[in-house]
Amino acid sequence: MAFPISDEVLGTFVPIAVYWIYSGICMALGSFENYRLHTKTDEEEKNLVTKQTVINNVLLLQTLQATVAIFLLKVTGNDAGASSKSQSSTSLVVSAGQFVMAMLVLDTWHYFMHRYFHRNKFLYRYIHSQHHRLVVPYAFGAFYNHPLEAFVLDIMGSGLSYLLSGMSPRTSIFFFCFTTIKSVDDHCGLWLPAGNLFHIFFSNNSAYHDVHHHFHGGKYNFSQPFFSLWDRIMGTYLPYTIEERAQGGFQVRPAYKLKEHTGINDELVN
Repeated sequence: MAFPISDEVLGTFVPIAVYWIYSGICMALGSFENYRLHTKTDEEEKNLVTKQTVINNVLLLQTLQATVAIFLLKVTGNDAGASSKSQSSTSLVVSAGQFVMAMLVLDTWHYFMHRYFHRNKFLYRYIHSQHHRLVVPYAFGAFYNHPLEAFVLDIMGSGLSYLLSGMSPRTSIFFFCFTTIKSVDDHCGLWLPAGNLFHIFFSNNSAYHDVHHHFHGGKYNFSQPFFSLWDRIMGTYLPYTIEERAQGGFQVRPAYKLKEHTGINDELVN
């Protein structure tokens, strides 16, 4: 006798599987220098943490996230069978609207929390700096974070986007898989001139996030994982160009020269 797996359980574990599958694809593409935003030498010399440490950390965080999700399902009683909410028919138009709402909620939460983790010296030094040990990000390092940051940004942000959008558990499976793939792609360190739909439909992409990891101590391009809206509104957007490297591959450069000042903000000058 087959026992159905609830949409809530699928929504917990399918994105984890998608994370490692898509990371593997990106790592395979990273073996080709012509697609990379940084050379393999940069990756080996600049990163302050080993690949194995990153993998161990991500597996730990995913275990914690799944444990929290299962606990909440037990408490709310939504872990056995497919809930009536997930079984109700939802039109594609409604689901699309919920997707957009969830994306906006998640982006808003991530922008302001992410920026605060940078602006607060204590939080950056002891919490968020762990993520920036990956100067040249690995695809599978997208979720490489301190556990406290993972809880605040990922678990709380995901919960808010799910609740405020009103999506069903079934719709959430697709949304969180999509979010996972997008986050991995932003950290993959690859630039595919053609064929990557994320680079076509989103200005917030691997090159956009590369600016955040490399220029002026992470003072720009905090937005993630979808839009660049809040960076543009809040004045933290740094334009950039993508140039071909002589040795092959690409590199990201600011579109303007940056003039450092003693104040909090940098000045963009022509």
